[in-house]
Amino acid sequence: MVKVLLQYVSTVVLALGLVGCDWWNTPPKPQTPPEPKVVTWADLPGWEQDAHEQAWPALLNNCQAMLKKNELAWVTICQQAQGMSPDRATAKAFFEQHFQPEQLVSTEGKTTGFMTGYYEPVLMASYTPDERFKYPIYKTPADLLTIDLGSLYPELQNKRVRGRLEGNRVIPYYDRAVIEGTTKPLAGNEILWTDKQDDVFFLHIQGSGRAQLPDGSIVGVGYDNQNGHKYLPIGKVLIERKLIEREHTNMFTIREWLNTHPDQAEEILNQNPSYVFFKLRTNVEAGPIGSLNVPLVAERSIAIDPKTIPLGSLLWVDSHYPDSKTLLQKLVFAQDTGGAITGELRADFFFGTGVQAEQWAGRMKQNTQFYRLIPR
Repeated sequence: MVKVLLQYVSTVVLALGLVGCDWWNTPPKPQTPPEPKVVTWADLPGWEQDAHEQAWPALLNNCQAMLKKNELAWVTICQQAQGMSPDRATAKAFFEQHFQPEQLVSTEGKTTGFMTGYYEPVLMASYTPDERFKYPIYKTPADLLTIDLGSLYPELQNKRVRGRLEGNRVIPYYDRAVIEGTTKPLAGNEILWTDKQDDVFFLHIQGSGRAQLPDGSIVGVGYDNQNGHKYLPIGKVLIERKLIEREHTNMFTIREWLNTHPDQAEEILNQNPSYVFFKLRTNVEAGPIGSLNVPLVAERSIAIDPKTIPLGSLLWVDSHYPDSKTLLQKLVFAQDTGGAITGELRADFFFGTGVQAEQWAGRMKQNTQFYRLIPR
């Protein structure tokens, strides 16, 4: 198996399109972004108004991961935080004592970025299919290969190629169109069946959710793996085809379009070749597990691009709630990632579970300034 993978590693890289056709050449020297701007606590918009103690559960979750990773800068912080149940003033003083704020600046020198939102949806589902429950949620299939090429090609560090064996060749894994098509190559890998196709699609985008079973019990489903194809937002496709107006595009208008155009929905959905595989989780109330491998906390966890902001970072965000003049200025922890969250000054704000969380997440697309709080 190892020989086969090595023999065809170049084929895999080229086939999956994770690097350009001149990947073997010396890459151009990247442009060095400006140094973050060191600021004072008084420079953080809304710092005095936040309920700092409400960030404590996310801090304790963060410490689980940072201590396991032996992040020395966090050791003292986490050791002191473990035994505390602070009020607002004490929590605020703790953060001010242990961290130094700096404003993040893009390579082009910009200080304003962009923040969307996500949430934990609740689906109706069953362990067995019937006339109602006929849309599968799949677990990671056994034939999905994940190949880490970083040790061979430094420029591919942290990039994982996914594929499958066909004879003695490694080829790209099935895309969405094939997985959802008539051949059903993943039959037998179902962990749940839902009653709405678009619920499954949006579950893939959110990355985790809750499923209510026919007997009323609830189980959690969480991200486990992905087929290796690049994520393409179908909202962009609908805009480009002039099927939805750009200024009106959000999760709810996209869902409405899919429901009112069932004869075209599958073709539009398949424009996004990315496909997510899930696993069941029993501790539903603890919250979904993010990429940092700790539970996410509503309105205190965000997803980021780890190439620009390290996982586990503490940040201050200066933004607004969607469709509102209400300020969204909070301490948050970078505890998750997402296929659509790429580039500098970019984040996805986790709103939690429930109707209000869905409403906010579905409409969130706000200009945002980001401040990273560096351990002293």
